[in-house]
Amino acid sequence: MSFEPNAARFDGFAEQYDEVRPTPPEDLGRLLRSYAGRADHVVDVGAGSGLSTRWVAGWADRVTGIEPGDEMRLQAAAAAPELTFRAGWGHDTGLESGCADLVTCVQAFHWMEPTATLAEFARLLRPGGVFAAIDCDWPPAVGSVAAERAWSDCRATIRVLERRVAEGASVDELARPVRGSAEWAAYDGVDPHRDRVLADGVRSWPKSGHLDQLRASGRFDWVREVVTHALEPGDAERFVGLLRSQGDYRTLRRHGLTDEQLGADELERVARTELGGPARPWVFTYRARIGVVAPR
Repeated sequence: MSFEPNAARFDGFAEQYDEVRPTPPEDLGRLLRSYAGRADHVVDVGAGSGLSTRWVAGWADRVTGIEPGDEMRLQAAAAAPELTFRAGWGHDTGLESGCADLVTCVQAFHWMEPTATLAEFARLLRPGGVFAAIDCDWPPAVGSVAAERAWSDCRATIRVLERRVAEGASVDELARPVRGSAEWAAYDGVDPHRDRVLADGVRSWPKSGHLDQLRASGRFDWVREVVTHALEPGDAERFVGLLRSQGDYRTLRRHGLTDEQLGADELERVARTELGGPARPWVFTYRARIGVVAPR
């Protein structure tokens, strides 16, 4: 299959993505370095706007960001000209074998075909090297039931409408009510990529399957999950910005759907009521699925 649609899904909003998305906690980086024993060279695959690569640079001696999307890669290079960014894919990085102590994928592994990608990562890693698929739960814990419920309702609406778009729904079909439908009511937000139907030839894999994929690959001597948290300030503007930094929201807007149809206007109204005023600390939960290559 072609993975060009997966990269194109994130065209058009690289700067906003970089402004509103969170950064994993420093402690997680130190933990990954400890598992690997050193971090002379880390390869950050699916680097996006470079937010994750800059995070890695805070605890690694050297980092190379791999990103297939031209726009995201240009944003990454502009934000951190001192770092190295290269065009490449999870299954084809173009780097030499055994060059990495760690390979990281932050908010990215679910966009990559796991079998070929894990084979590539195992090729890059030296004996005893570490791969980490790092994902952030959405939404962050913001201390407001109303705001978090509005997020869930909006995300459920987007999920239903993207399936309709993917199935070629007419304008009239897209206008049919979404709220209250069985698919809308069944949305739990735990793994948005489980049983997902995406538009424009895009494909993703469930985040909840990462551990099983690591184990099934047979390429790692030790596999486990680590859950950690980061505190970052947030307000109404950032809450809405996080929604608008999602690929599915951007996809549906490109297809001509409005914020009213998507439920984004209601989300913004609730956010401004509940989260207006000074920024307050939010809790971002990170799940790192870790695979360690056997030492020689």
